[in-house]
Amino acid sequence: MRLFATNAGRARARLVKAGAALVAAALIAGCGANYRPVITPITPSGPAAQPTSYAVVISAPSPTSAGVATIIDYAGDTVMAQAPIGPGPSAFTIDQLGATGYTLNSDGTLTNFPISTSLQQKQVLYSTVPTSSQIVNLMAPTAGLWAADLNNNAVDIFRSSPETFQLAVPVAPMPVAVVGSPQLAGQREYAISQLTSDPMACNTSPTTQPDGLATPIEISSDATDPPIQLGKCPVYAVQSPNLKRLFVLNRGDDTITVINSQNNTLDACTPFTSQSGRTVTCHPTLPLSLSAVQATGITPPNGTSGMPQIAGPVYAEYNAATSQIIVSDYDGGTVSVIDVSLDQYGNDSATFGTTYTIPVGKDPASVTALYDGSRAYTANQADGTVSVVNLVSHTLEKTLTVVGHPRTVVSTQNSLYGKVYVASPDSPYLTILQTTSDLVDTTVLLKGNVVDVRTTTQNGDRGNTNVTSRVPGFGEPCNLPGIPTPTGTQTPLQACQAMP
Repeated sequence: MRLFATNAGRARARLVKAGAALVAAALIAGCGANYRPVITPITPSGPAAQPTSYAVVISAPSPTSAGVATIIDYAGDTVMAQAPIGPGPSAFTIDQLGATGYTLNSDGTLTNFPISTSLQQKQVLYSTVPTSSQIVNLMAPTAGLWAADLNNNAVDIFRSSPETFQLAVPVAPMPVAVVGSPQLAGQREYAISQLTSDPMACNTSPTTQPDGLATPIEISSDATDPPIQLGKCPVYAVQSPNLKRLFVLNRGDDTITVINSQNNTLDACTPFTSQSGRTVTCHPTLPLSLSAVQATGITPPNGTSGMPQIAGPVYAEYNAATSQIIVSDYDGGTVSVIDVSLDQYGNDSATFGTTYTIPVGKDPASVTALYDGSRAYTANQADGTVSVVNLVSHTLEKTLTVVGHPRTVVSTQNSLYGKVYVASPDSPYLTILQTTSDLVDTTVLLKGNVVDVRTTTQNGDRGNTNVTSRVPGFGEPCNLPGIPTPTGTQTPLQACQAMP
């Protein structure tokens, strides 16, 4: 009986389980004709990815002590690496790829270091310049290094790794900068010469100095072409990304010389009538002040409204998003925003030369524009401020007080998010602005006062464009009285220190 009961219990349990399974199957079968939506996971969205970009800063405890290279990460404003470099660095730039930094040192050496978060002292390499050279500025395109050599009236070209002196290319007297294509994709670079032996003669506007010259240097052969006439005291230049125009800033007469770098001539073309009936003309000179308009007889397309009596252009950036050059006018305390767009034939467009002048702080020594063309920022040396300029409405939006008396301002941007880096030669702090609300984000303490700063990219996927260094003197702003200026056997900066 016990065995029978056990078997019967097991049979009943099996029946119960089978019944439950049938009920479940029936329920499922009954729902089979109904729509069952497919659940697709939603990936949460967030801010745009941060660009792979670094701020590279050169600082020095004194004009003769060893300098320090500091790599700062864009995303967290964090010092990623530091390494000592040569003594008394006076000129600094990085190559177009944002991969290598170069400094000119007071002991007659050139420093070459990789821009890396793992930078170490053993990776810093040195090469010497010719004993007869007096180098004042460096240019670092995608390969090699070009240097303006005052003593020899030449451009010294360095190649290999580390960059070693290869040859000196004779150019017009008193070359102060080498400018042109940072990609070495163009046909030539240009040596900018002032034809004056006084390093301070071009630090005022207007001036009575002679007109300058641009000597073209063919990249393929290192040979020179006949020089092109510029305005008085040319100090800096920028090239359009399409390599069709070069814009040379002439501080001494408040003009910009436009060179057609395809034809290697002043920007000039034979006027013709387009299909729309518009006569197309070209503009070899762009005036920036009323005095320049009176001197050249050229009036911008939008007239002279708002133009200052003097300008004194010392630095500029080309903004690809808007086809404009943004110019800091040191002597006039303004920013000039100039349309330099071309038409479908490669000639100057109908609006070419249209200029907007915006008053900013006192003595704007440099300017940078966000990659999207929305705003520009000036480093106002005399009053220790940064001006924020709206490039759409052409108005001054805000003025920010920063540490020290800023001489350099650079930027990098990704989508709506950007950073602006402000460097003052009388301060060991690098000021960082965030562009979402245009406020001071933080300051980074460095080893010694800042000599200069660069960013490895102005946009997350594009290279650096500011490949030419800027040394005080010869038209570029000197440091203010009481602020040490780096000096050495290779740099003619003693005159800046002697300023009253």
